[in-house]
Amino acid sequence: MKKLTLIIFTIILASCSVDEPNYQFKLLTIKEATVPQFFKFGEIDTIKVTYELPNSCHSFHSLYYQYQGTTRVVAIRSVETFLEDCSQTAIERELKFPVQITQKEDYLFKFWKGKDNKGEDIFEEKLVPVN
Repeated sequence: MKKLTLIIFTIILASCSVDEPNYQFKLLTIKEATVPQFFKFGEIDTIKVTYELPNSCHSFHSLYYQYQGTTRVVAIRSVETFLEDCSQTAIERELKFPVQITQKEDYLFKFWKGKDNKGEDIFEEKLVPVN
């Protein structure tokens, strides 16, 4: 009986603990993007983007790269950790990523610039023809 009481008490105690994560994921805007003048079908080319980490609590997580037909939507995923001693100085970073040219149609890149006052996404669009 003592073991059963101990097990029930342990389960109740464990279910009451709050284990909220001390981080969150955020999308960051692309400040600047450099694309080639054209792509060659079947090859791999490179795109360079510049982005800004808002403070030292943010770190790069991954590239947000979404396919929509011949369009590619690009942004930066960051991880924000909830620390008290973060420097509030913005940190500019650069990322180069490869693009394998697998379609013969032109590529339209939409680099995410944020949201407008209506909550709609804003993009900088760059068209790259395929030769």
